[in-house]
Amino acid sequence: MIDQKVAIITGAGRGIGNAIAGQLASEGYATAILDILDEADIKENLDEIKKHGSPSIYFKGDLSCPEDREGLLEKVMDEFGRVDVLVNNAGVAPKVRMDILETTEESLDFVLGINLKGTFLLTQLVANKMIEMLDKVDGIRPKIVNISSMSAYTSSPSRGEYCISKAGVSMITLLFADRLAEYGINVYEVRPGIIYTDMTKVVKDKYDELIGEGLTPIKRWGYPEDIANAVSVFCSDKLAFSTGEVINVDGGFHIRRL
Repeated sequence: MIDQKVAIITGAGRGIGNAIAGQLASEGYATAILDILDEADIKENLDEIKKHGSPSIYFKGDLSCPEDREGLLEKVMDEFGRVDVLVNNAGVAPKVRMDILETTEESLDFVLGINLKGTFLLTQLVANKMIEMLDKVDGIRPKIVNISSMSAYTSSPSRGEYCISKAGVSMITLLFADRLAEYGINVYEVRPGIIYTDMTKVVKDKYDELIGEGLTPIKRWGYPEDIANAVSVFCSDKLAFSTGEVINVDGGFHIRRL
């Protein structure tokens, strides 16, 4: 067992998850990254994490697959012997946007299978391991951080399955915060807004205009580092008397205004 704290971050091959992994690695965490991408295709991103000098392992796997969830945790325990933080970041959008009157069962199964079902079952798996470690690792204070979205409460009828999945992630936060409190395991949630990544840069012009017109009180894009900073706060012990809490990292989008 290593002496360093260990963080599992899903969907960390690129984008928001990669920024989170880099931030935690810079703070001394050993990192374990789950993603569906080929390791060779994201080598540069993974190397950036390793530059911080903390151990890091990569596990190629599908969050919706039971064998991959179990394989991830098994590898983490074999390599590091502990897990202090789980960051549930992995998620997908519908392959094709469709009105909710036309959305297919296949699309619903795809999005919910990863974003909701996969997240729930990995959290269950890791939470039980965290409970088991409480008597084995002196001073361990495990934490779980879920990355949901402003779509948890914002209607987008052309991608309803995504909104449903993120609303479900918010309930996962509350359920596990409630259930794990007796063990001293705090559970938190970060809700990103409009974040500039490879996935969103294709609609940059559209959102540049909307942001400029006041869609968000803070008139700029969010960046993966903004999310990573919020996760860092939750992973610290500065909010030890809080659980089930949400940080909206959305430029103030959630504020109701007249």
